[in-house]
Amino acid sequence: MAPTDAAPDLGATERAELAGAVVRRLLHLSRAMRHDTDLGFAQLGLTPAVARALHQLDPDRPVAARELAEQLECDRSNVTALVDKLELAGLVRRQVDPTDRRLKTLVVTDDGRAVRGRVHEVMSDARLLAALGDDELATLRDLLWKVSDGGCPEECGGE
Repeated sequence: MAPTDAAPDLGATERAELAGAVVRRLLHLSRAMRHDTDLGFAQLGLTPAVARALHQLDPDRPVAARELAEQLECDRSNVTALVDKLELAGLVRRQVDPTDRRLKTLVVTDDGRAVRGRVHEVMSDARLLAALGDDELATLRDLLWKVSDGGCPEECGGE
């Protein structure tokens, strides 16, 4: 169903129907983008969770596992499993924290940096938006920021 121009002043029912159609379209787009990114991660030999964990790590500084868990908003036991997979693949290594020898930090390896760059490319792939002109893309960005700022505070994990 192609989009149509709407009357400037909609009644409550029409506005609710229009808003519902927009939400359904956003959900469809979200699923399509998730599908594309998951395929891209699979081509790198990574699960979506492992790819997102690698992407979250700062390649320029060691990160504590608990910090990664907070960033990913998941339990530390889940992060341990993700880090085990990253370490097994040679993408990160654990090292003793110099300020507290009881703690281990995660360091992105050279291979990890390269793969992390490719993960970023997958996560930034905009093929689904290729049909938009520059002005349309900027307008969409502005509208999405406006909606997400109103309904999803920073804690929701947006960039």
